[in-house]
Amino acid sequence: MDMPASTGVSDRCRKMSGVLSIIGDKWTIMIVMVLIARPRRFNDIKRTIGGISQQMLTRTLKALERDGFISRTVYPTVPPQVEYALTELGYSLSEPLRDLGSWAGAHLEQIDANRVRYDGEREG
Repeated sequence: MDMPASTGVSDRCRKMSGVLSIIGDKWTIMIVMVLIARPRRFNDIKRTIGGISQQMLTRTLKALERDGFISRTVYPTVPPQVEYALTELGYSLSEPLRDLGSWAGAHLEQIDANRVRYDGEREG
């Protein structure tokens, strides 16, 4: 990354860090994976993911919409229906997330064993 000697960390690096912070968040990953199949309404996303608070889901959806990963469509019904869908950018993010998920799944046992070994060494 560009790291000028005068500032230590470039503006571009700081911006990338902010993007990586959003896309590396566990709720972002789950929301993107849920929306791959089809657009969904708020409560459908909440129910499908499970364990996410209404406030956290709202906050994460707004952040994803702001960055252009998802679109929010309001239908003129009473009460209004709101649907969330991945944008082209969101679909492009889903590909590396799937790859990362596959990698994590392939290494879960090894990581678990490493944690057990590490924790055992710290206790003894």
